[in-house]
Amino acid sequence: MRIGIVILPDERWSEAGRRWRLAEEYGFDHAWTYDHLGWRDLVDGPWFDAVPTLTAAAMVTSTLRLGTFVASPNFRNPVHFAREAHALDDISRGRLMLGVGAGGTGFDTDVFGDIPLTPGRRVDRFAEFLELFDQLLTQDHISYDGKYYRCVDARTLPGPVQQPRPPLIVAANGPRSLRLAARHGDGWVTTGAQAVDDEAAWWRSVAEASERFGQAVERAVRTGVDRYLNLDSSPVYSLSSPQAFEDAVGRAGELGFTDVLTHWPRSSSWYAGDEKVLETVAGRLPALRDS
Repeated sequence: MRIGIVILPDERWSEAGRRWRLAEEYGFDHAWTYDHLGWRDLVDGPWFDAVPTLTAAAMVTSTLRLGTFVASPNFRNPVHFAREAHALDDISRGRLMLGVGAGGTGFDTDVFGDIPLTPGRRVDRFAEFLELFDQLLTQDHISYDGKYYRCVDARTLPGPVQQPRPPLIVAANGPRSLRLAARHGDGWVTTGAQAVDDEAAWWRSVAEASERFGQAVERAVRTGVDRYLNLDSSPVYSLSSPQAFEDAVGRAGELGFTDVLTHWPRSSSWYAGDEKVLETVAGRLPALRDS
């Protein structure tokens, strides 16, 4: 089991830098930040962009893998985002992980004044995004003519440090997006059922999603696709206590997940918690990995 932590981009770097350095010192395997223009009610507070945040994080760490959680076509164009990914992979010396998803509704779409796409059209757009993005990360001189994206002779040199490209961790819950994750992803990340108040029901939804993903991987004739679980989509915040975290990691392992994600404790609102719990959990990471 590998254990990662999500650090929201809601603090100035004078504070955020400390968190990224500590994430490495604590021994987390990977660390992520939200790739949104704003998120839920936190849109009214401080919020910073994922790409420069990860660039800065790469400069204050040396072994920690770094990722977007998750980039989407809501505002990322694959041509430009591929350029950013190449730069991040180079600056981090091959530590970049690319969490990507279809994108939902909310501020990321509302801020542009666009009419939101239906769920089906978002998946259609995401399919094109993944196809083109993968080409841009692995080839040079790319031309593409799709319904949602076009490019003419896009240049991608010098290519990524990681070969053939940084790993794609594809977020998916629905049937079509699960098939895309099985076909394109080096890893799959799920939140389980959304807006579920009962913890047992949430874990059942995670088990069902994991089973469906396994079936999609079999149909895609693939093996070795990692499985990531966002523990904090559960009604119980994973860092509410050391025992809650250990229990969640154990249950994820029983369901076949290779990786779990928790969130850095905040003072209030989403992921409200105590950093002392995080410190305690950090001391137990080696044992949790081996359990």
